Amino acid sequence: MERLLQYWDDLDDLLGVFGLISEKLRGLFFVFLFVCASLLLQAGGVWLALIHPPLASATAILLIVALLYHMATSPHPLK
Repeated sequence: MERLLQYWDDLDDLLGVFGLISEKLRGLFFVFLFVCASLLLQAGGVWLALIHPPLASATAILLIVALLYHMATSPHPLK
């Protein structure tokens, strides 16, 4: 009976290892998605600037104003 319990414990450890590996793969997947989205956004900005420069400038100004508003109204993390 003791041997059976030891085998079940080993099986539980093996399943735990698969869980840890899947967490690392999940983290890598999210980093990959973030990098792809970031590159796609940058490429879209360059494409917009080449096709329609005034619209790209207006979009950049709106994003800067939104960032400044967020910086002015959000609480400081050290307070």
